[in-house]
Amino acid sequence: MQAVHNEVEIKLAVPDVASLRRRLRQLRAREITPRVLEQNTLYDTPDGGLARHGQLIRLRSEAPAAKPKRASRPARAKANAPAIRALLTYKGPVQQGNEGVALLGKRFKIREEHEVEIADALKMRAIFEALGLRPLFRYEKYRTAYSLPRLAGVLIDLDETPIGTFLEIEGDPAGIERAAALLGYRASDYILQSYGALYVNDCRKRGVAPGDMLFSPQKNA
Repeated sequence: MQAVHNEVEIKLAVPDVASLRRRLRQLRAREITPRVLEQNTLYDTPDGGLARHGQLIRLRSEAPAAKPKRASRPARAKANAPAIRALLTYKGPVQQGNEGVALLGKRFKIREEHEVEIADALKMRAIFEALGLRPLFRYEKYRTAYSLPRLAGVLIDLDETPIGTFLEIEGDPAGIERAAALLGYRASDYILQSYGALYVNDCRKRGVAPGDMLFSPQKNA
């Protein structure tokens, strides 16, 4: 029987990207995945059955991306950039079960996750459509992945999104807390919402109807 893998993570808002990059250099952070453009699509049944039960199926394509010219300026997404890999991900409901998980769940986002690399994202889309699944939400971001010395198993992702820049830290709870503290954050700064939820909140603040979280084609690369 396959062991259940639980994803434990937090997000952190990055108000000053240049300062964050300087801090990463001071900490001797190692870039383990160069900057890539992620194009993500969430799929669901026509009646939204997966989302209703807190489940998620995501198809992600990654393509090479240039270094940003200015850290504070989001780059234009290149829709036709050649993908370097595609990933299929399933995530279960956010866990709020036993007492231990409930306590951790107040500070960290915990959910079952299974991910596999696939050879052909287009064929997978065709399979989803044949099964009756439909695109629910699309979102883009530029991601650069880092690790910190003496924090094995902790992954730090710098995500440039259309609604701002965020850090996503994944690993064991103690490692996440240590990494966040080294980067200048406190527990009160932890964000447990998904990018979809953050996008909807941003749309409400701006008084616009939510759609897909995509970069503006007017932005320069």
